Amino acid sequence: MQEAGENVRAPFDLPAVFDCVREEGGLLIAAHRGGPTKGFPENTLETLQNGFDHGIRVFEVDVAQTRDGTLILMHDRTLGRTTTGSGPVSDSDWDEIGKLDTVDNDGLVTPYAVPTLHEALLWAMRTGAILELDRKETTSFRNIVQAVQGAGAENNVILITYNDVEALHVSNIAPEMMMTAGIGGRAHEADMLARGLDADRLIAWTGTERPSPGKWRGLASKGIESAFGTLGRAGERLDDQYWADGDPSEYEAFVEDGLVLLATDAPYRLSKAGGIIRRAVDAARTRCLGEPGQ
Repeated sequence: MQEAGENVRAPFDLPAVFDCVREEGGLLIAAHRGGPTKGFPENTLETLQNGFDHGIRVFEVDVAQTRDGTLILMHDRTLGRTTTGSGPVSDSDWDEIGKLDTVDNDGLVTPYAVPTLHEALLWAMRTGAILELDRKETTSFRNIVQAVQGAGAENNVILITYNDVEALHVSNIAPEMMMTAGIGGRAHEADMLARGLDADRLIAWTGTERPSPGKWRGLASKGIESAFGTLGRAGERLDDQYWADGDPSEYEAFVEDGLVLLATDAPYRLSKAGGIIRRAVDAARTRCLGEPGQ
C-alpha cells in the first residue's frame, strides 16, 4: 500500500470530470462495496487498490460509526460476516475493531484491517480515485461531510442519498459536494432543482431494476449525468443475467444510451471488456481524469 504523501495526484474538479464523461460518451464503472473478490474483502483499502490496479476508478463504500465516534468502512450492522469479530459495530470502539482481520466473501480470513474513512479518503486523494459514500444508520451525513472536508477530499467524493429529504439536507450542508439522488419524472426533477439541488453537482440515480435510456438521454440534454445499478442479490441482479451468455451487449447499450456511471458487482469483468465498453472507459480515464493513454 502507498504511504501518506507518496505519489499524490493533482486534484481535479469532480463536477467537470462528470461533465466531460457525459460529453465524451465515456463510462465510469463503480465497484459495489469496493469491488470484493477472492482474497480481497469488501470495504478494505487493499481491495480498493486491487480494483484501481485493474482500471476501476470509482468505488462505492459503506460508512459506519463505532461507539467512540470513529468513521469506518463497514456495510453490516454487526462484525461477524466480514471480520473476525462479533457483535454490533455501534457497541465496539475503534481500538477493538482496528485489531480485527477482515474476511472475504468465501469466508477466508485475510490479513487486511478494517480501514477508517479518513484512511480511505487519503488513499483516494493519493491515487485519484473517486469514492461513493453510502451512509449507514450509525452515523450522519454531517459527520461524514465534516470528515471529507477535514481531509480536503471534496473532489474525490460522491455522497449517496436515498430520498428527497436526504438529498436536500446534503445540498444544504455540503453545497460544494457531488451527490447521487433519485430523480423521478420531469416534474420531480424540476421541483428538486427549484428546492435547491445543484444540477452541476447532481448525478441522477435511476435504480437497479430496468434501464431508462429515454430518461438518461433527457437528463443529459439538460447537463445532468445518470447512474444505474446492475448490482444486487446473487442470481437476481442484472449483472448475473447480462453475463449469463458471456456477451456484454446490454452494457454496450448503456454507453450508447448516454449512461455515465454504472454501479456493478462485476467490475473486473467489465474492466476487461473490449469494444464499445473499452472505448468508453478509456475515454473517461484519458480525456476526463487526465490519465495517460492506454
